[in-house]
Amino acid sequence: MMKPGIWELAITLVIVIIIFGVGKLPELGGALGKGIREFRSATKSAEDATKEVQDAVKEVDEEPKPEA
Repeated sequence: MMKPGIWELAITLVIVIIIFGVGKLPELGGALGKGIREFRSATKSAEDATKEVQDAVKEVDEEPKPEA
């Protein structure tokens, strides 16, 4: 996957300014930052839950089996 170059970023910024205006940029930046933080938090929670399940499965697998 290619990384965007400086011209692509500049054109995107100009389009965003045209669409939303200069006054809305701080609000958009704040909303974007909040969304990224929430996404990271949700990802971390999902990773923690997955680890807990994996640990529980390992515990069950390591339990001694009753002799028949």
